[in-house]
Amino acid sequence: MSWHPQYRSSKFRHVFGKPASKENCYDSVPITHSVHDNHFCAVNPRFIAVVTECAGGGAFLVIPLNQTGKLDPHYPKVCGHKGNVLDIKWNPFNDFEIASCSEDTTIKIWDIPTQLLTKNLTVFRKELMGHARRVGLVEWHPTAANILFSSGYDYKVMVWNLDTTESVINNPVRTICCHQDVILSMSFNPSGSLLATTCKDRKIRILDPRAGAVLQEASYKGHRANKVLFLGNLKKLLSTGTSRWNHRQMAVWDQDNLSVPLSEEDLDGSSGVLFPFYDADTSMLYVVGKGDGNIRYYEVSADKPHLNYLTEYRSYNPQKGIGVMPKRGLDVSSCEIFRFYKLITTKNLIEPVSMIVPRRSESYQEDIYPPTAGTQPSLSAQEWLCGMNKGPVLVSLRPGSEQLSSQPPLPERPPSLNRTEQLVLEDGQRPFSLPEGKMPRRAAEHRLEEKKTRLTNGFDVFECPPPKTENELLQMFYRQQEEIRRLRELVTQREVQAKQLELEIKNLRMGSERF
Repeated sequence: MSWHPQYRSSKFRHVFGKPASKENCYDSVPITHSVHDNHFCAVNPRFIAVVTECAGGGAFLVIPLNQTGKLDPHYPKVCGHKGNVLDIKWNPFNDFEIASCSEDTTIKIWDIPTQLLTKNLTVFRKELMGHARRVGLVEWHPTAANILFSSGYDYKVMVWNLDTTESVINNPVRTICCHQDVILSMSFNPSGSLLATTCKDRKIRILDPRAGAVLQEASYKGHRANKVLFLGNLKKLLSTGTSRWNHRQMAVWDQDNLSVPLSEEDLDGSSGVLFPFYDADTSMLYVVGKGDGNIRYYEVSADKPHLNYLTEYRSYNPQKGIGVMPKRGLDVSSCEIFRFYKLITTKNLIEPVSMIVPRRSESYQEDIYPPTAGTQPSLSAQEWLCGMNKGPVLVSLRPGSEQLSSQPPLPERPPSLNRTEQLVLEDGQRPFSLPEGKMPRRAAEHRLEEKKTRLTNGFDVFECPPPKTENELLQMFYRQQEEIRRLRELVTQREVQAKQLELEIKNLRMGSERF
């Protein structure tokens, strides 16, 4: 009897990483030289934020997502911290609100204006002052609005309620003081009822974030954890760190019993920290090594061996930090299921890398895009503080099914629009009237002629200040060209889908006539 290799049946077995072309990267970006093991990058469907250097204090850049290419050396910064910025996080329910923490012991909440920045932004909306030493991490609650967590080098985790009119908040609603050393990472379960942390005292803890009580604590000495992550609703944790022999290692834990890991896997002998990212929609785990250019990915299962290796994206460009696009910002038309933004300090470059499922069909692939977390919180801050728990509000990624934006809802379409005119509105843009007889392919040019365009990053043309330099004029020209190109592609795609629907209707009619 001959032996045949056995392969796991998986729709994600052939996922591959696709780096963006040079014109779609962000060039000449002054990335921070900080040695902290943080991401230094935060992304949402409108902006990419990057920690940078600033004389006399800390700062970060907020770049519109479609403003690719070479960055102006005088591009405005968000600055106001008196020390280096260590971490930044976008509010998951508001694409124009971001939190930053710094060596100056404060956390600041910033409102990013809808118009393009023309000078440094120094006015913050709120300042949180409670830590005695520098603040290394910030995390937004995944389901409750206006709840923020921070951890500092004073070994404390603080819970902040931002649902207040005060501009300066001196007292958190909860201070968790169970750690014996610096906290290295924090992670929430999907409903935000549990918080997992790793610490320099080599322990993993699972906490009740409202009571501040330790529910589980790892006492296993064979694995020194650096980062920790909840694996969705599997009731399991994943940690990355080092083994007894200083090999980079991953371990899977039962969240109800941290005495011994369920499985361990050694990776290599490199020294860079491993950043784990879990996609609950596809049950895929991505592991990104700091200081190397590779991204490993696995499929996670509830049964042993828990981690099933798929393959690896390889690059010669080492990443210092990494940003991740929320699912609602992905390109579903190209079967993109994840997107990284690599910070490459050797080239002052930010390189997007898309994880693609190879499919021949151009139609929406429902099996790889289940409902995902949207932009609406499921709880208010007060409801969560009073003990309520709810999972995230899920939305569909199907184009046109729902407006996935933290902006106010767009006006309803005028009843006079016919099917041809509606084709250019399926991308969720602001509606407008087309003259009779205009074909969809010319709709993009007409939008610019009528000066009613709304750019893909959410900026109105009239909100942008007039260009003052030749460089600003070129940037505006390139953005408009990119908008025209994107709309042309969208109209072409919609025409193909319309023809497919017409063929299906014709086949159904022919079938019914036979019977």
